[in-house]
Amino acid sequence: MQWILSLLMFLLSGLIVSASTAWTSEEPIDCQYARLGEARVVLTCPVPEGGSRVAWKNHTTSETVLNGVQKDGSLVLQNASLAQEGEYSCQDASTGQTLRRIHLRMGYPPEKPSIHCRSISYPVVNCSWTLATDTLLPTSFFASYSFPWRHRHGLTGDVHQCKQAVAGSHSCSLTVLQMFSTDPYMLNVTAVNPLGTASGFFLVFLDQIIQPDPPENVTVSPIQGKKKTLHVQWKAPSSWLYPEYFPLQYIIRYSRDGSRLNRTTRPIEQTSFTLTGIRSGVTYHIQVAAKDFLDNGEYSAWSLPASGASWEPE
Repeated sequence: MQWILSLLMFLLSGLIVSASTAWTSEEPIDCQYARLGEARVVLTCPVPEGGSRVAWKNHTTSETVLNGVQKDGSLVLQNASLAQEGEYSCQDASTGQTLRRIHLRMGYPPEKPSIHCRSISYPVVNCSWTLATDTLLPTSFFASYSFPWRHRHGLTGDVHQCKQAVAGSHSCSLTVLQMFSTDPYMLNVTAVNPLGTASGFFLVFLDQIIQPDPPENVTVSPIQGKKKTLHVQWKAPSSWLYPEYFPLQYIIRYSRDGSRLNRTTRPIEQTSFTLTGIRSGVTYHIQVAAKDFLDNGEYSAWSLPASGASWEPE
């Protein structure tokens, strides 16, 4: 699969970096990665036969490294820290010939990604993830999903790549789904950097993660000739793709100006509602939330508020 090839290329790319702005030489620079806090980080040097004495230089500080040089020519750094990150080189002390150049980078292996999925409309599922700790290193993510029950029964061929808008990004979309399936999909997200890999899993139950966006264009109007009454109207969220096949239900939250007490109506199916029994001449602030008609998932966030007061005779 394409993502497996990408994963292998990413891992191989961490072995050698062929260019760096710190040196003008065309000789390659090896990139070495170490975990922050590691007790010993060893930088090796290819000492020529005959056992020439080796000198190390830290090009980040432009200083010759005096401590940690071993008899075999390697350099040992104690208690790895960000202060030790940078570019190093080892030279034959007698000839001045550069034997190796190293770009040392410090960081952490990835932890298991924390995954969250949401569907703003059937059949759209978007997932995103985070890492509890910043790795401080280039980290890529590879995501795929499948029906886990197929694997339990020895069936294969239903593994799909979760589509990422940008390769290696922190989110993806499930684009091949079986609607109304009672079995969950299993999303597998693997984080990869030069220090290691870690995978997280999320069971995607379509009827549990559905949550529409808030309703739009909420308006509040007085009703001519009727006191203590307001007409509220709105539109379904534009991101809800098929309202004719998957209707929505709505609830309305309202409060008087200056009051912290909110009241909420029962769920309704229409996109308008007549609010009665309110105080005459008082401004009310009103919001609307939407939910799947079958009561699956969660209510949307509240819409932007709209305000109005009831009709008053001249």
